[in-house]
Amino acid sequence: MSKPEIVVIAPLPPFFAKPLHEHFIVHDLHGAKDRRAFIDDIAPRVRGMVAFGGSQIKAEQLDNFPHLEIVAVFGVGYDGIPLAACEAKKIKVTNTPDVLNDEVADTTLALTLMTLRQFAETQKFVERGDWLKGQYPLTRSLWGKTVGIIGLGRIGKAIATRLEAFKTTVVYHGRSKQDVEYHFYPSLVEMARDVDVLIAITPGGAGTKHLVNAEVLSALGPEGYFINVARGSVCDEKALVAAIENKTIAGAGLDVFEGEPKVPEALFNRPNVVLFPHVASATLETRTAMGNLVIENLRLHFEGKPVKTLVPELVGKVVA
Repeated sequence: MSKPEIVVIAPLPPFFAKPLHEHFIVHDLHGAKDRRAFIDDIAPRVRGMVAFGGSQIKAEQLDNFPHLEIVAVFGVGYDGIPLAACEAKKIKVTNTPDVLNDEVADTTLALTLMTLRQFAETQKFVERGDWLKGQYPLTRSLWGKTVGIIGLGRIGKAIATRLEAFKTTVVYHGRSKQDVEYHFYPSLVEMARDVDVLIAITPGGAGTKHLVNAEVLSALGPEGYFINVARGSVCDEKALVAAIENKTIAGAGLDVFEGEPKVPEALFNRPNVVLFPHVASATLETRTAMGNLVIENLRLHFEGKPVKTLVPELVGKVVA
C-alpha cells in the first residue's frame, strides 16, 4: 500500500522531517522554485497538509488542493488557518496542544523574572566591565506581586501554578468566568490597573487583535510590566513602543511580535525590555513531541480513525 501524499508549506526541522518522510510521501512547497507548476503537479495526489503555528493560509489557497482532507498544524496556535473554509470543505484541522504547556509556562516565568530583574542587562553590565565601577542598580522583585493573566487556558493555568511558588496573587481576564480560585476580571482595563505584571497567553486571531492597547498599557502604569507569550497581534505594538519610550509602563518581556521576525528597533538595547525570538516552546524535547502529535493525527486520519486533537471550532462540524 502506497504512502499518503502530503504537502508541507514551511521549512522542516530535521527532527521532524525524518519521521514525517518515513510515514508519508512529503512534498516541500516551501522549497519549490516554480510554485505554480509544483502545485499543479502534486495537487491531484495530495490529501494532507502540514502547516506551522505562524502559517498564514488564505481560503482560496485551499482550492489549489481539491483532494485535501486534513491540515495538521505544528503548534498550538492556528489563527492563520481559514477555519470557515475548512469547515465548508469538510477539511479537518488539528494542532498540538498540551505537549508544550509546561515548556511555555517555564519560559514565561523565565521571561518575567528576566524582565523584572533585568538579568539580560546585568550580564552586559559584567561583560562591559561596568561592575569594576560600581554595583548594578536595584531591580524589582516578582515575589508577592499581583499578576494578571490574559487567557486562563491550559498554558495560563500552568503559568498560574508556577506563580504561586512566588507567593503572588494571581487574577485573570478572559471570555468568561471559570470555576477556579483566582479572581476574574470582566474588564481587562480594570485588571491592568490592579496588577503589577500583565501576562498575555490568549490565542491570536481577529477576536484578540490589539486586545492590549494604549488604554490597557496606560492602566498598567509606570510601575507595571507587560509580558507577551501569546501572539504578536494581541498587543498594539506601536502603542507598546510608545509606552516604553514614554515610560508609561515599567518594562516589557516579549517572545512574540506583530511582524516577526522583524522587531521594532525602538525596543533594542533597553535594560527594561527583554526580547526573545519566539522560543517559548523551542526545546528539542517539546518540539519533537509536537512533531510526533502531528504525525499521529495524520496517521490516524489516513487509517480512517478519529484524529487526536481536532481544533475545538470544528468539533461536531467535520468528522473527526
